[in-house]
Amino acid sequence: MRYIKTTIELTPYDEVASQILMAQMGEMGFDSFCDTENGFEGYAQEGMADEESLATLSPMVEGVEMKMTSEMVDDEDWNKEWEENYFKPIVIGDKCLVRSPFHESQPGFKYEIIINPQMSFGTGYHETTTQMMEYIMQADLTSKNVLDMGCGTGILGILAEKCGAAKVECVDIDEWCFKNATESIELNGCKNIHITLGGAETLPQEPVFDVILANINRNILVRDMQIYAAALKHGGTIMMSGFYEQDIPVITDEASRHGLKLEETHTMNEWSAIKLLKL
Repeated sequence: MRYIKTTIELTPYDEVASQILMAQMGEMGFDSFCDTENGFEGYAQEGMADEESLATLSPMVEGVEMKMTSEMVDDEDWNKEWEENYFKPIVIGDKCLVRSPFHESQPGFKYEIIINPQMSFGTGYHETTTQMMEYIMQADLTSKNVLDMGCGTGILGILAEKCGAAKVECVDIDEWCFKNATESIELNGCKNIHITLGGAETLPQEPVFDVILANINRNILVRDMQIYAAALKHGGTIMMSGFYEQDIPVITDEASRHGLKLEETHTMNEWSAIKLLKL
């Protein structure tokens, strides 16, 4: 498997401009990002990215100039570079340690999750994943039936089980994510997680989930909102992220059409997460 690696350098470096560009590239099919000293690197599976649209990228911040280069890389090269230079242990909410198998365990944390990220999204570094994990740790998932939609590495589903969920269904349309999440589930000794390769069409059209986790992008969340709502029990909760603060009205407008009420919003560096309640 090969990937498009697009490197963005900003002069001068500006965090807001970097986040804006990541959001634009996310809409073009890029789903993994690594910060660098002067910008970031974005990765997309070969054939999944809208490469022509890269020419329209703009930092949208006055005084910030952008330089962009792209190349094809093999997954082995990407993984080696990630492990050696980017993926470091991270702590979420002072409660959860996220580390790779090549990191040492650390005492003093209520939860520990082992992730071998490979090319999948979801390591805890991105603001969307961090906010979703904080939501999960705040929720009462005891004996709940949970869906992790677009699971990536499986990190959210794994945390849900560690927080007491009785059953977790992980779903991702990408075969690489399916394999990565399967490995992550085994690494963490999870017993109550099942993973499905596919999209929203695989979900039951009846209310079976108490909680749905969906860290995807705005367009997919809006498109599949009706399907999520149908699969959620009355009184159940949807936790969503993967979008900017300005996207919240678009998402909540669609949610309200399917009996979902906005309960809470949270924003970190302009990336937002929301909680919805099914009435």
